[in-house]
Amino acid sequence: MIDPRAVVDPGAKIGKNVSIGPFSVIGPDVVLGDDTWVGPHVVINGHTVIGKRNKIYQFASVGEANQDKKYRGEPTRVVIGDDNVIREGVTLHRGTTQGTGVTVVGNDNLFMNYVHLAHDCVVGDHCILVNGAQIAGHVTIDDHVIISGLCAVHQFVQIGAHAFISHASMVSKDVPPYVMLTGGADVSVCGLNVEGLKRRGFSHEAINHLRQAYKIIYRQGLLVADAIVQLEEMVAEAPEVKLLSDFLRRATRGIVR
Repeated sequence: MIDPRAVVDPGAKIGKNVSIGPFSVIGPDVVLGDDTWVGPHVVINGHTVIGKRNKIYQFASVGEANQDKKYRGEPTRVVIGDDNVIREGVTLHRGTTQGTGVTVVGNDNLFMNYVHLAHDCVVGDHCILVNGAQIAGHVTIDDHVIISGLCAVHQFVQIGAHAFISHASMVSKDVPPYVMLTGGADVSVCGLNVEGLKRRGFSHEAINHLRQAYKIIYRQGLLVADAIVQLEEMVAEAPEVKLLSDFLRRATRGIVR
């Protein structure tokens, strides 16, 4: 299962049924979980732990030294869960001691061609990052987020669950859960991600509650603190709204309007 032309350091820990293609390089501190497939010309380096059943395509670079000028070679990490697909030319960099020290990717995510995920980022589960999306350091991406092609996300931005970010968006503020962003340099929220919520099994009643919550945030001219108060009054009847109120409480960069 390991091509003889691959370079696998003896210190690497390779699970069962792992396939490694020709000319790939696996560093000494790498852990590859069972049934993971690594194509040709892949570099996996650093203190990198990769779970089960992942697929990593040619010319991807996982766990390499980050691009932070303060980095001095500390043994920071990359931790990747199960069932992820990492396509051609993707770069996932290790964390920094100034951040959390680890870049984290959850389960069942798709990183399309030439996506860059910088140091200290956290990606949840079931996310899709489309071709050429560029994610700066310290970004948090919650579950079921779609980031379209050629988007750029500023450092320390938080993106809430079920958000959809349209093509070529330049995101410099926090993105609440459930919303859709229009593309371009001057992004704005253009509505609730209703189609995505339907596909993920949200009921008609739950979506109506989220429509009401959306209006509280974006149609009533309220300060964020006042919007949180009204959202929390809805939570007993509409538990899905709690994700919104909790996100607004932890947002640090202001939210996209």
